[in-house]
Amino acid sequence: MKSFVSRFSGPGLLLWLLVLGGAPGCKSNSPEPGATTAPTAPPVAPPPAAMLVGSSLIGEYTPAQLAARVSDIPLVGALARNSVRVYRLIYTTRNTDGQTITASGAVLVPVGAAAAVPVISYQHGTLQPDEETRAPSYYSSSSEIWSAVSVLAATGYVVSAPDYIGYGASKSLPHPYEHAASLASASADMLRAAREFCAREKVSVNQKNFLLGYSEGGYATMALHRLLEEKYATELPVTASAPGAGAYHKSAFAKYIMGSTQPLNFLSTYVWVLRTYDRVYQLNRPFNYYYQEPYATGLQADPFSAVPRQAAELFAPGFRQAVLTDSDAPLTASLRANDVYDWLPRAPVALFHGTADDYVPYFNSEDAYRAMRARGATQVELRPIQGGTHFTSAAPYTLSAYAFISQF
Repeated sequence: MKSFVSRFSGPGLLLWLLVLGGAPGCKSNSPEPGATTAPTAPPVAPPPAAMLVGSSLIGEYTPAQLAARVSDIPLVGALARNSVRVYRLIYTTRNTDGQTITASGAVLVPVGAAAAVPVISYQHGTLQPDEETRAPSYYSSSSEIWSAVSVLAATGYVVSAPDYIGYGASKSLPHPYEHAASLASASADMLRAAREFCAREKVSVNQKNFLLGYSEGGYATMALHRLLEEKYATELPVTASAPGAGAYHKSAFAKYIMGSTQPLNFLSTYVWVLRTYDRVYQLNRPFNYYYQEPYATGLQADPFSAVPRQAAELFAPGFRQAVLTDSDAPLTASLRANDVYDWLPRAPVALFHGTADDYVPYFNSEDAYRAMRARGATQVELRPIQGGTHFTSAAPYTLSAYAFISQF
């Protein structure tokens, strides 16, 4: 990885330094199951023509202020060339039931850039409900976009950072955790709104669109890339994407979980995934279909209550068997609908993943790489982070992802 980064000077040096100062907030990602027939998902209506509803200035930050956020890292502050204005955008998108809703996100704009700048769509990692203020549109010091991403914007990128459904302006709605279609559409509509905002405010942007994100953000990035190439290839062409440590192969991940005998640290997020899919695909299964007691009763009362680390202790035997054998067609179909690993990308993709990831197993990225190559993709790269766990790989991911996009 060092040899790759050493090929870059200027922006490449920035990226090498940035990673040391701020990695994406990598919360636990999640698991998912297998399927057979097409799920009965709600029909998705075409998005409204105009995305942008409104905007408000959060603040303008000088290079010196941005440098102070990474003051513990030598030289990084000096690389912030421009002041950055941060705006909160309100825009329209579709909820999982196809209804038009208002959502929000943050846009970071470099001030006084000499030429038209590219746009990065940055998808954040998992946020628990009590971490609402870490969503991008709050621009809090604990958000992923506060330090490294802000310095990156100061070097000449507009950054579009969606909150996702369930945070910010749409916080009254449940977040559709790890639901590929709505993560992709909310991110795409935010990107459209960001470009609409730039046109209105006479911010000069070029046609380059880069996609970045880690953990749930990596999953969202992969889903977004696929959606943009399927539906917005002319309006929003993807220049390159660099998803990190996402649970792309949901069906295989589900079987991995249900067959595991070792302790797993991420089972609480899997509960969230199941709750999302049960609701979105209207499976309407009782809690005791999924979980054993006392967890079925506890999770019904508090969906974020503590769960054990052993899959056999948490999940009902019949449910585990259904996932392992694909014997529950509606369930497995709805889960497989969220596989995002097996498709043919046209733009370059670099898949970053720690080989010792104990939250989202490395095979998710390996399977995506193999499936894409088998479909004829020639610009897909697998970038293993040797020995990295889900959390220790976040900083190397930031380094390598930023260096990767600086090629284009």
